[in-house]
Amino acid sequence: MPVVREFTLPDLGEGLTGAEVVRWMVEVGEVIAVDQPVVEVETAKAVVEVPCPYGGVVTARFGEPGEEVPVGAALVTVAVSPSGDSSGPDPEAPARGSGNVLVGYGTVEGGKGARRGRVRPGGAVTAVAAAPAPAPVRPPAPPARAVPAAPAVVAVISPLVRRSAREHGIDLAALTGSGPDGLILRADVDRAVAAAAAGPANGAVRPAAAGAEGAVPLRGLRRTIAEKLTLSHREIPAATCWVDADATELLALREQLNGAGGPRIGLLALLARISTAALARFPELNASVECDAAGAPVALRRHTAVHLGFAAQSERGLVVPVVRDAHLLNTVQLGAELARLTDSARAGSLTPAELTGGTFTLNNYGVFGVDGSTPLINHPEAAMLGVGRIVAKPWVHRGELAVRQVTQLSFTFDHRVCDGGTAGGFLRFVADCVEQPGMLMRQL
Repeated sequence: MPVVREFTLPDLGEGLTGAEVVRWMVEVGEVIAVDQPVVEVETAKAVVEVPCPYGGVVTARFGEPGEEVPVGAALVTVAVSPSGDSSGPDPEAPARGSGNVLVGYGTVEGGKGARRGRVRPGGAVTAVAAAPAPAPVRPPAPPARAVPAAPAVVAVISPLVRRSAREHGIDLAALTGSGPDGLILRADVDRAVAAAAAGPANGAVRPAAAGAEGAVPLRGLRRTIAEKLTLSHREIPAATCWVDADATELLALREQLNGAGGPRIGLLALLARISTAALARFPELNASVECDAAGAPVALRRHTAVHLGFAAQSERGLVVPVVRDAHLLNTVQLGAELARLTDSARAGSLTPAELTGGTFTLNNYGVFGVDGSTPLINHPEAAMLGVGRIVAKPWVHRGELAVRQVTQLSFTFDHRVCDGGTAGGFLRFVADCVEQPGMLMRQL
């Protein structure tokens, strides 16, 4: 007889306690292989696929799209063969099978001679190794607490569409999708919002109740951001200094580098290179303050590696991907990593590991067309460099009035890690490198 195994939501790390179901990737009764992704979930950090360490027949799913599942709660139950063949790991010792926790998180293959299965479009499992496939396992009756499979039209809705519907109070179950196979698209939600605004006389889908005065609950990424910014404001005595800088020569350097061929280098890569050089001169700013349980500062930890965070706008909101060991990368390598992480942010595919562990943040808010900002520090870091838009302004250059490309640099720092002299020295060095980028040669 097959043995029914329960797969629970694994510990996703970084203090995350749960995840929201985005879409189911399997149906009840479907035959799955070891390590096959079964559900896509959205954490406060990223949207990820969760693979199941058991192979066999799915007998139940737990949680509807949009529902939050706590870590340790059941995701699926799977009927596995008691013989421990390729349909799944040994039921009595699942740790000897898959080492997967999340797709893309350093998965571990089975031991020598282990066989992985792959699912054909028809649902049958084919063994990778040359061996006869076991007889199909018939699914037992679903447990009483099994959640019925969600309608396919809901299970494939994208996170962006779900978020838009949630923010506007639209009940997705009441919509008819205009996409392939009835898929609900962003345009369907937009039409429902417009119809609801026009009034019920037009047969509009009425928005679901969202609380008093249209209050929208803070969930997922927005809740994490709110909690982190509150903690930063409460714990960090931040101060900000700023200076205008002539970026004309920096822009000229960028054009010179890109004119030489090879991968294009953006302005952000040059600013990142300046930041790592400045932190090498002022290492006390690449730090964090450690506090006791009561929140009182007890130690200052200076980091030897620069893990450079940078602000990136995504469909899920503002995120801060981290370039690991940025101090070890040259300008071309920095540009490539910044581009990769930016693309991942826009696609919503950043992993939790790519969103945590930063030691210093670079914030190019000039892309929003603003000159200055006094941002909250990305807790538990100690400082953030901000760069405003670069615009043509009258500027005294070599004793004469000229039109130059000018930007405003701002520097917000934790006053517990340094005094104003150190912060001012850091910002002045950055400004000098912006105005005279040849100064970077001293740091190479």
